[in-house]
Amino acid sequence: MNSVRNGLLAASAIALALTASPALAQDVPREQTVIFDLDRTIADPTNFNWFTPGAYQRVQGAHQAMWEPLFILNYESGEIEPWLGTSFEPNDTLDAWTLTLRDGVEWSDGEPFNADDVIFTINMLLGDETAALQEAANMQQWVESVEKIDDHTVQFNLVGANPRFPLDYFSVRIFGSLLIMPEHVWAGQDPETFKFYDEEQGWPIGTGPYTFTTADTSRAVWDRNDDWWGAASGFIELPEPQRLIWLESGTEENRAQLLANNQLDAAQTVTLGAFEVIQAMNPAIIAWHGGMPFSWPDPCARQLEFNTTVAPWDDPNMRRAINNIIDRDQIVNVAYEGTTIPSRTMFVEYAAMAPFIDAILAEGMTLPTSANLDEARALIEGAGYTLNGDIYERDGEPLTADIIVNSASTELTRAVDLIVEQFRRAGIDAIARPVENSVFWGTVLPLGEYDLAYTWLSCGSVNEPWASMNRYTNHFVVPVGERSPGFNNSARWDTEATASYTAIVDEIGSMPLGDPAIPGMVAEAYQYFHDEMPFIPLVQASKLLPYNTTYWTGWPTAEDNYIHPAHWWNHTHRIIHNLEPAQ
Repeated sequence: MNSVRNGLLAASAIALALTASPALAQDVPREQTVIFDLDRTIADPTNFNWFTPGAYQRVQGAHQAMWEPLFILNYESGEIEPWLGTSFEPNDTLDAWTLTLRDGVEWSDGEPFNADDVIFTINMLLGDETAALQEAANMQQWVESVEKIDDHTVQFNLVGANPRFPLDYFSVRIFGSLLIMPEHVWAGQDPETFKFYDEEQGWPIGTGPYTFTTADTSRAVWDRNDDWWGAASGFIELPEPQRLIWLESGTEENRAQLLANNQLDAAQTVTLGAFEVIQAMNPAIIAWHGGMPFSWPDPCARQLEFNTTVAPWDDPNMRRAINNIIDRDQIVNVAYEGTTIPSRTMFVEYAAMAPFIDAILAEGMTLPTSANLDEARALIEGAGYTLNGDIYERDGEPLTADIIVNSASTELTRAVDLIVEQFRRAGIDAIARPVENSVFWGTVLPLGEYDLAYTWLSCGSVNEPWASMNRYTNHFVVPVGERSPGFNNSARWDTEATASYTAIVDEIGSMPLGDPAIPGMVAEAYQYFHDEMPFIPLVQASKLLPYNTTYWTGWPTAEDNYIHPAHWWNHTHRIIHNLEPAQ
């Protein structure tokens, strides 16, 4: 505790510097401003092209305040809530879906938002030959064509039956959704180079209640558009905050200082020790739960990804050895301070996923929570390695493990540091290699420039199994050096087992949601994955997200669970509209 407190005090000057801002077009009082935590540097503050691979040009407020989704999956109610869209209906064979748009929606420049914008955006993704974006890969996998029925109606013609098409791609199932762009701005632009920024033209634009004001590498500012279509049409009232700021907090110590000093209203995840210190310094700080474990379970469970084209990790026995080296209980208790649980399968532990998890476990495909070094060493020695001192060797070469980790989060680096220790105790010369966020997502993962990586790339399934399982089918296998489409199967798992797995997963993808045969089929496909382990499920993701009630109330909590609390996601519109001044 003392080290955390000392860190907070040492960070005070840095935290104050972070909030310093250049002159803005208007002065807005602090009590009318909401400040959100940004866990990364804004690589290019004048780039609002969300098609740019790895750039994440949407989390600095763009898809929380400016770009609105068509629908929102509410994790707490289980309902898909209409937003820019009002309905998305299938035909009898589930291979065509008709989208109806809300009447009266406008871009912030006054142009109508309509079917032409939807069709233009989908066709732009269908024409993306790189398929570097997951959204492009998804549309190319499923959409044969789109056609305009009228100004508010679009028909999606699919290549085959897909009962989860709207859920997967247009409902903020996880983090974001496919964002519709304005045809009248994007037409004729090169989607690979267009920045969607021009001060004279008033770009960027969106349909949301906030418009862009200014940004630098550590901060983005958005001001309320009092002429917003949603209020004018009677859809929903204007949100209360006049200004929204996304501020890069830097280290956990800086984040904690900002919260303690009321310079931050919604923060990214912190450790339990830091949270307890922050709350002691500022009693207005709350979390999802009022007591332990405080945190909310993020849907993207953590895993150790292998590049299955690289020796010795191309050997399933070596990957299974790593599974036996991992001590999941230690990761939970030390790296996550007891705020999460070990993973039992690739899936997040939500209630809706229980039938599929139970089917897998019933077939004996369990993951150890503690290490089994005897089994691990038997597998390593069976691959021809001999222990020389503390490290295994083969043909005079040490057994090494270079583990890539995203340096943007303390949570990630703490976990990998512990995993490295576990590897070393087992006789593997392991090192952690932190890389900057844009490099991690922009080159390392999609191009396969790693041996092992700490990721969450099986993320996808929150109420059905196909979304996560599909990501490791052989449809997405490309050579190292080429971009894995949408980060799917960046492990490049491509064996006879992958083909058998893919055939079953494809069949699941064509079946109606809730079909009673699906759990058994999930277990059958999962056996191929479990036998070869292209990645190793580790722990559930713990998100201990501090909210500050000094200036604003109405934050989502387990007691007031009108929506889930991930405030960097595309559903943040719901949170912002729920905020009320505290005084």
